Amino acid sequence: MRLNKYIAQAGICSRRKADELTEAGKVKINGAVCRQLGYDVQDGDVVVVNGQTIGKPEKHVYYMLNKPVGYITTNDDEKGRPTATSLLTDVTARVFPVGRLDANTSGLLILTNDGEFANAVAHPSHRIEKTYIAVVNDHVSNDALWDLRNGVDIGGYKTRPAVVNMIANESHAAKLEIIISEGKNRQVRRMFEAVGLKVLQLERVAEGRLQLGRLKPGSYRKLSPAEVEYLKGESK
Repeated sequence: MRLNKYIAQAGICSRRKADELTEAGKVKINGAVCRQLGYDVQDGDVVVVNGQTIGKPEKHVYYMLNKPVGYITTNDDEKGRPTATSLLTDVTARVFPVGRLDANTSGLLILTNDGEFANAVAHPSHRIEKTYIAVVNDHVSNDALWDLRNGVDIGGYKTRPAVVNMIANESHAAKLEIIISEGKNRQVRRMFEAVGLKVLQLERVAEGRLQLGRLKPGSYRKLSPAEVEYLKGESK
């Protein structure tokens, strides 16, 4: 198997990044630095990337999790907070989240051990739409809706136009569906902050055509082959 594919399938990074690490002398084969991009990894070869020995690539697995509030989307946390991956109790593969979902946001999170897939799906250039349900702390004015739909400044960056549908709009709170095609850090919360509103609850319910559906908080399921192929297609 070609070296960059071997590294990517081990969940270390994308093929392109693997090539960059190889050229930089960060990859060793059987104890010797390897800068040969086309190296064909054989059974018995010991591959070390940035000091980390990687074994034979695992079979790729793909899961959807309904992440509850309070769980973080990194595999390790110095503060000891619970991680999303810890909820996949019967999954033996070394999976990691695709993209981010902050601790106070619940909902759809994809996890995999396929580094190339994860990098492609999460890359901002691919613009896979993400759908959220947000509850905010006040009535939403028509001006605020117009701003959200046409782009707001979230600290020196103007967001792309978003689809915003009102579900309920009371005098003291509102519930909305918002669909964005980019993934800046805490973007939805920052968009509402830009129009003077605070998000009280936030749930991601879809990525493209992939729906959270009736999956309960803390529960997970395998993605179907068709769902995996759909996400791969959307990320090209």
